[in-house]
Amino acid sequence: MMGRLKSDQGQLFYEFHLSEAVPEDHLVRKIDSALDFSWLRSELAPHYSSMGRPSIDPELMIRMLVVGYVFALRSERLICREVQVNLAYRWFCRLGIEDAIPDHSAFSRARNERFREGDVFRHVFERVVEACIVAGLVGGEGFAVDASLIQADANKQRSIAGQDWRRDRDPKRSSRAVKEYLATLDDTAWGAASDVVPKFVSPSDPAAQWTGAHKGPAFFAYSDNYLIDVKFGVILDVEASRAIRQAEVGAAKTMIERTEERFGLKPERLVGDTAYGAAPMLNWLVEEKGIAPHIPVFDKSKRDDGTFSRSDFRYDPTSDVYHCPAGNILTTTGTLVNGGTTLIYLARKHDCDGCKLRAQCCPKVPFRKIPRDRHEAARDVARSLAGTDGFDRSRRERKKIEMRFAHLKRILRLGRLRLRGPRGAQDEFVLAAIAQNLRRLASLAARPPPAQALCIA
Repeated sequence: MMGRLKSDQGQLFYEFHLSEAVPEDHLVRKIDSALDFSWLRSELAPHYSSMGRPSIDPELMIRMLVVGYVFALRSERLICREVQVNLAYRWFCRLGIEDAIPDHSAFSRARNERFREGDVFRHVFERVVEACIVAGLVGGEGFAVDASLIQADANKQRSIAGQDWRRDRDPKRSSRAVKEYLATLDDTAWGAASDVVPKFVSPSDPAAQWTGAHKGPAFFAYSDNYLIDVKFGVILDVEASRAIRQAEVGAAKTMIERTEERFGLKPERLVGDTAYGAAPMLNWLVEEKGIAPHIPVFDKSKRDDGTFSRSDFRYDPTSDVYHCPAGNILTTTGTLVNGGTTLIYLARKHDCDGCKLRAQCCPKVPFRKIPRDRHEAARDVARSLAGTDGFDRSRRERKKIEMRFAHLKRILRLGRLRLRGPRGAQDEFVLAAIAQNLRRLASLAARPPPAQALCIA
């Protein structure tokens, strides 16, 4: 017999476990087991007044933001709407059936004031990394570094020419994003990264860099810098910077040093692309940090006109001379040129005059010159590692960091920022890295679900 739903009179009382509505294998159960917010209230206590009306629980707002970024809910309005109707999200946020959801406007003030003053997102990120370390997901032997462009919330149609932008404006009369940029003009990741005047500047977000790095239409963007452990692709550090190579290299140094200071982790090798293969960066890795650079050397000495390149000349470190293909010697006076970065090695003119290889060496000048960077020894170390089995393995492992960025843009939908300014970009990048690490931790080292909590309505 066909049944019929009986709903002629509602029940007066309901009793059930909220956790029974959440499947045992749901992602919120797994990420909840990895989070510990017992420290949060004491950390934020100095940023709240001891008088007045009680605020919204900061743990609730952090949990709502985490669940939003984990499940690609970019808008805070949408996060509030989804937590309102989704029982799994309510359970994760420690909300009962009848508990009210905070208004979306509460997030903006908390994020721009107390959360940033207490650097809460960074603390949450570091504790998630610690959980990954405890779970055995971090090897510590090899790190990879890279940066990806994320489109800024800036409109080309409302931009101005770079030479028309004035840095000496009054911060008190500027927007929050402009104030943040003006405060970072001396930071190597922002204003001090380069003296080059950009072609266009966005008045609403001047820290965003006008770039055409994708070989397509140019746009305003930030660089999202990741430092990952190559064992399972866990993100060890994240940093926002301008979308230029100098800023990305500076961010890489910052992340390596901060990871060593915070977690006591220093890799034996660092994997990166050619953007990190400049001589100062390689020298910093080899001489100062003792890290093997599995990085292609950034080198423009290769000639394509048929004459000998610098690699055809053999350097003798004992005598500090170069030997040319004909066997003659090139020496240096020891005076640094090009801003104190380069030594010039010169051949003797009478050696070149009668040389049978002159047409292949210096057909248009009286004698041959060889420039040598003062950090060339570190470049030689990097060159010696290229082509080894370990270097080839590192090149394959570098795909893991590229996969992290692909996951960031396609799964978490962070292709364009919603927040403006250096702090806004940093907040979004850190929250996204928290979400990625939590998803990785949940998939590789999930613990049993927590005990059920009774909810009576």
